[in-house]
Amino acid sequence: MDVTFDLIAIGLAVFFAAGFVDSIAGGGGLITLPALLLCGLPPHMILGTNKFSTTLGTLAAFFSYLRSGLVEKSIVPVGFMSAFLGGAAGSGLALYLDNALLGKVLLFMLPMGIAISLMTGFGKKERPLEKKALGLKVFLIGFPIGIYDGFFGPGTGSFMIIALNLVLGLGLVRASATTKVMNLASNAGALCSFAAGGVVLYALAIPCALANIAGNLCGAHLAVRVGARAVRVFLYIALCLLLGTLVWRQLL
Repeated sequence: MDVTFDLIAIGLAVFFAAGFVDSIAGGGGLITLPALLLCGLPPHMILGTNKFSTTLGTLAAFFSYLRSGLVEKSIVPVGFMSAFLGGAAGSGLALYLDNALLGKVLLFMLPMGIAISLMTGFGKKERPLEKKALGLKVFLIGFPIGIYDGFFGPGTGSFMIIALNLVLGLGLVRASATTKVMNLASNAGALCSFAAGGVVLYALAIPCALANIAGNLCGAHLAVRVGARAVRVFLYIALCLLLGTLVWRQLL
């Protein structure tokens, strides 16, 4: 497929905006995937190109958060491993299966997640990290969400932030920072499968990756400075965008 200047220009703007949102609350794929679809790229190539660019962008955000000391390092080993395996498995399925059923399931999952977060006071309090069965809890968060990330993707960071907050008690900023480890792993696992399948358009993916890195760095800087309030706002915006996108795709 020919990569034109117009396509690269659109990609730069879209992936910068997506990186900014994704570094704070996840959901950057809500911006990139529809934009690439409108540009006429084949679906599998969209997934592969998107994963290449967002993997590098997530890596930049992770290092920014790591320097701030906000990453909960005790869950990093299991979190990385479980999300990587899930991402590789999910992207392997995506090369053969259709996304329609997953979209319908998410139509029920997402409103329920928003309702639970509101009822439990999600994001308002941080409690001490429970060490009991910590590895199992982290694996049960990272692996299934990693599968979703490799299979489809949008909203992965949002789901991970909610899970780390509700299950492990991490505050929103720490949850957002720690999520970058798991999101990086699921992206990397998915990228391995897509690259092996030959569906990464590198001529577009490389400049988009640079724009995504810049957006992630700007967003991570804002989250560290402003705190949980900004993360909460961006998180609910991302969740509502995801719900609206899924309703539009599946019902309208």
